[in-house]
Amino acid sequence: MKKRCTAIVLAAGSGKRMNSATAKQFMMLQDKPLIWYALHAVEVSEIIDDCVLVTGEADIPYVKEEIVEKYGFSKVNAVVAGGSERWESVANAVQAIAEGVLKTPNTDGYLFIHDGARPFLNEEIIANTYADVQEFHACVAAVPSKDTVKLSDDNGCAASTPDRRRVWLIQTPQVFDTELITAAYAKMQAEAKAVGKERIAVTDDASVVELYTDRPVKLTESSYRNIKITTPEDIHIAELFLGK
Repeated sequence: MKKRCTAIVLAAGSGKRMNSATAKQFMMLQDKPLIWYALHAVEVSEIIDDCVLVTGEADIPYVKEEIVEKYGFSKVNAVVAGGSERWESVANAVQAIAEGVLKTPNTDGYLFIHDGARPFLNEEIIANTYADVQEFHACVAAVPSKDTVKLSDDNGCAASTPDRRRVWLIQTPQVFDTELITAAYAKMQAEAKAVGKERIAVTDDASVVELYTDRPVKLTESSYRNIKITTPEDIHIAELFLGK
């Protein structure tokens, strides 16, 4: 029997690196807001059952009316407020799911955590991560690095060169057993309260699992097109991909 699959889509970022007063998730990509593309992939997926959308607290009314209702995203069960850091936004969503925000509870299924600024999520990526999470309990979409990577010292000089064959570029979705990721984030939130959240330096969900559990995270080969829109140049690349 298929376990329940819930997407957590993150749309609480800002437009700082886009040099825009508009939060990047609401910027137009062709004739749709950027966030539309990730939500559409979730909506049409045969694997994903429902979705929690995370956005800035002040943006919740706009997102409900102008995104969820306007475009008919019926899988979005809840819109919750994010935090000042990415990990806080995910933690808020995971906690909301644990507290029963979904119409149908997801206590022993899987959570697919995806950046709303990645518009090229598709069913193949979802299916591949779904296959791996069933086997490994934790996996992340990723691609092998095409470039040589250098690690720097404190002076900005090259200190070492990892074997490129072992270097992967991490994307989303990052997919986990619900119980596993819920427990990991609970431990991290407890540590943040004890030492101060400014001491928490994780940048993705896999890092949380690596730090607070003993579960290894599988790297699931994804697509080089699964880019994250971060700078104005990325918009031009996305437009080229959509044109094809």
